[in-house]
Amino acid sequence: MNAPSGGLPSGTEGGSPPLTKPSPTAAPTRAQRRVGELVFAMLVIGLGVFALVGVFSIRVPAGARVGPTLFPVFVSIILLAAGVAVLISVLRGHLGTPEESEDTDPNARTDWRTIAIILALLMAHLLLLEYIGWALAATLLFGGTAWALGTKRWWLGFVVGFIVGVLVQILFGELLGLSLPLGPVLGWLAPLI
Repeated sequence: MNAPSGGLPSGTEGGSPPLTKPSPTAAPTRAQRRVGELVFAMLVIGLGVFALVGVFSIRVPAGARVGPTLFPVFVSIILLAAGVAVLISVLRGHLGTPEESEDTDPNARTDWRTIAIILALLMAHLLLLEYIGWALAATLLFGGTAWALGTKRWWLGFVVGFIVGVLVQILFGELLGLSLPLGPVLGWLAPLI
């Protein structure tokens, strides 16, 4: 049996295994994972409560076939149920299995700039909804989010956002009898809805 160059046997030939450098980020401990999952469950429950409380501030137009509170109540209940289910599961000791994925980088840092941009776009959407209308607010949110996430053809996000915004505006107005604000630019759509 020949020894590799340098005269030392390799780890597979009976010698000591080669030294490996420890990874700079160790896997989170079970306690850290538990805290993370508890925080996640509480955030989901908090979001469900926030959505449910917000339902009571929605104005229901007289004579609406399906009230505008139906979908938000449905989403709130799902959020609350999912959050409580995760909370109970974590408290019983059942933790999620960490994903072993080859396309993620465990050493990558969180891109706080992108998160801040998307949150700002969401707030702008909510604040501008009454002033510029649903379709344009959705265009801003959709296209801005695509741009923030680094799409190469950023303008396409705005085009798709506008088309989807107008379609939702018409479908919700025609099929559900809900009135999403048109805004000054799309006021000409009022006879269609």
